[in-house]
Amino acid sequence: MTTAPELLTVPEVMARLKVGRSKVYDLIRTHRIASIKIDGARRVPADAVREFVQVQLEEAA
Repeated sequence: MTTAPELLTVPEVMARLKVGRSKVYDLIRTHRIASIKIDGARRVPADAVREFVQVQLEEAA
């Protein structure tokens, strides 16, 4: 049995990245962070946030 990925709300992503709501939606809109919609509620896989941070760190190096 596989486990479902941890899904975060937009406020949880805001807290993890220390950015505002508009920035999170901008990252989603530009496909820099993956997300899904469940009955109108936007959810972001925690792995997508970790991957985004890793890419940013690699680009900064």
